[in-house]
Amino acid sequence: MSGYEPEDRELFERAATELYDMVVREGGIPPDDARIADGTDTKAALDLLAELNLVQLDQVAGVWRALEPANVQSRVVTPLSSEGARLLEESARWAKAFQTLNHSWRRSPVAQSSGPFTYLHNEAINPYLTALIGDAEEDLLTAQPQTGRDAPSIATAALRDIQALERGISMRTLYQHSARRSAITQKYVAAVTVRGAEVRTLDEFFNRMIVVDRRVAVIPAADTLATAVVVREPAVVAYLIDVFERAWARGRPFVNAEETTVREIADEQRAMTIRMLIAGHSDAMSAKRLGVSPRTYAGYVADLKAEYDADTRFQLGYRMGSGGITGNEAAEAAEGQGTPEERDEK
Repeated sequence: MSGYEPEDRELFERAATELYDMVVREGGIPPDDARIADGTDTKAALDLLAELNLVQLDQVAGVWRALEPANVQSRVVTPLSSEGARLLEESARWAKAFQTLNHSWRRSPVAQSSGPFTYLHNEAINPYLTALIGDAEEDLLTAQPQTGRDAPSIATAALRDIQALERGISMRTLYQHSARRSAITQKYVAAVTVRGAEVRTLDEFFNRMIVVDRRVAVIPAADTLATAVVVREPAVVAYLIDVFERAWARGRPFVNAEETTVREIADEQRAMTIRMLIAGHSDAMSAKRLGVSPRTYAGYVADLKAEYDADTRFQLGYRMGSGGITGNEAAEAAEGQGTPEERDEK
């Protein structure tokens, strides 16, 4: 391992890269420069750059100078890549080892007597999903809100989903729009779509769900990801499939990078933010429903304040209310236009 933690990488992205660019542009900066004073974020960034050997104090000239980053990159990134590959391989082997146990359990009288609902907890969830998807014969429907999706969970999902796709299983996955900004999600989507999967995104919040062969659904229990419910009751599974299909019909293809689509997605996220504000949800709840961090959500609200020339949220609400803004304008316009067939009949 490289010895660097996620918070180091966040500092590197947030401040160190900009500082490095500044050192390069200016040909060096003196140690007493006010921009790198003790206690500032920039000073912490400078210390990180020095530790990484990306800047060095020139004792003769008395300034910090930039150094070639290529060697440092390989020293930091290569160990992480190697460790990631090792963990993926180890995860796949453990999942395969557990498959036999899951097959035995599902064939047992105990499992059959558990009824149409089975509860899974913590570490039991992923092995069960791997075995269940490994037994899929036709199709997979998955809904994955961005909240709670970290690198290890996406890597585990990628392994089992790619194996299913390579067996000829069809797959459709629904994300929130915010997933488009996640680099690791983009890599996952690229890996599965090239193998035939379809992926769309939606502005609305929805719960996590996986449906296998339209006969078994796996959903979270209540508001926690630590417990999953396996549903085999046909009526309930059919209802969940209907919910998925309705959401899928409103989604936008993940791979579509056309300017119009990007603008429409931004408009949908703006409208969702307005609806969250009008409904009076807390920032934490609103950010969760949008699938973004509280900081990103605060940025959306700040953009709306600037758009409506409001200093406070009260002013923002008043001005949007005075203008009849509800966040549902696009949906109301589409409803008024009707379907192409309905417009032809008018």
